[in-house]
Amino acid sequence: MSAAAARKPGAAFAALMSVYFFLVVTSFWVLKPLKKGLFIRAYDQTGLSLGGIQLASAEAEQLAKLANLAVALLAALAFSALSRRLRRQSLALVVTSAFALGHLLFALLLREPGAATVWSFYLYGDLFSTAMVVTFFAFLNDAVDSGAARRLYGPIGLGGVLGGMLGAGAVATWIERFERPSWMLACFALALAIAAVAWAAGRAAGAAQDAEPEPPELSGGALAGAGLVARSPYLLAIVAIVACYEVVSTLLDFQFTSSVALRLDGPAIDGHFASVFAVTNATALGVQLLVTPLVLTRLGVGAGLLVLPAAALLAEGAFAAAPTLAAASSLSVVDNGLNYSIQQSSREALYVPASRAEKYQAKAVIDMVVQRAAKVVAIAVSLAATLAAGSVDGLRWLALPVAAVLVVWIACAVFAGRRFRALAREDR
Repeated sequence: MSAAAARKPGAAFAALMSVYFFLVVTSFWVLKPLKKGLFIRAYDQTGLSLGGIQLASAEAEQLAKLANLAVALLAALAFSALSRRLRRQSLALVVTSAFALGHLLFALLLREPGAATVWSFYLYGDLFSTAMVVTFFAFLNDAVDSGAARRLYGPIGLGGVLGGMLGAGAVATWIERFERPSWMLACFALALAIAAVAWAAGRAAGAAQDAEPEPPELSGGALAGAGLVARSPYLLAIVAIVACYEVVSTLLDFQFTSSVALRLDGPAIDGHFASVFAVTNATALGVQLLVTPLVLTRLGVGAGLLVLPAAALLAEGAFAAAPTLAAASSLSVVDNGLNYSIQQSSREALYVPASRAEKYQAKAVIDMVVQRAAKVVAIAVSLAATLAAGSVDGLRWLALPVAAVLVVWIACAVFAGRRFRALAREDR
């Protein structure tokens, strides 16, 4: 694996990337409760009938997550094709522009949402989070070296955490005042700001390297990234970390969503989702300010990778002992609060010593296809558990597969952390 050339981006670049991430995550946390609440409320009373089987709203959502796999495959192909032709900032501008148009479209469709709009909006919300975050980190990872990553990923990640607080907090505060079309127009305005900041960050990255960056010279077809992953034990370890996280996260979210649907009705569902997501982002802010810089600079990326699985193991044990709404909500807080802070900063740093092809093509396969494929496994487990044992018992027994996956996750994180240290030494 070839190391990237050393780069020393300045304070202007770091500040711009922090603002870029802030705007992306703000948009994501506006979309997340909107699309989730719309979907759950659509099937909260009647459920979804499929082949003679009656699915509750949380179970129906699992099918929507399954459909996301097909969307992710198409997105990975498109991203890989674009990354072979465009500079970092140009790629960001194209992707952002596509979502800006999508925001406007859904501002119209959500005025009178039917079943098709409910499903497409759910898929669109997941596609936004996947594509925009992959584009952002491909940009960032290609502009820094390993030393800079340890220094800058904490502050840059802080921008994302603050964006999460703003997005989730705004929805939690004004969810009843503004309709979904108004929120989509706000997301459109944010997309315009993202485009402007991405363009400025691209100029700053070019200035830091004394030249405008050339398009990454990537070869192979749209599926070349899969071959890169298959030939690299390091990338396979990242695959395992991503897959384990997605399985665990999907199961935790299913436990959380099912608990909310069982205990709440109507507008209270939207309100609870928004409130929990606001607490989640406050937690992420505290972790990003106090824990992430300390762990990454003193203990290293490997230690950062272990924080979330360890905390998830404790939270899942508490829920298995007492599956209350509060315990279920804590699963979401631990999952998202740590993932969008220390876990994301640590996981993305793993790509810094990788080659350009690995950062663009392999990362697209991992973050778009592997993520969604892992969700399929989790969906099968969750549906089997609830259909076989009943909702409450099924939720409790999901602690067993969650714990098993967490053990595998921890082992892979240890290997990846050690390999990162070795590659980082070569990257100096």
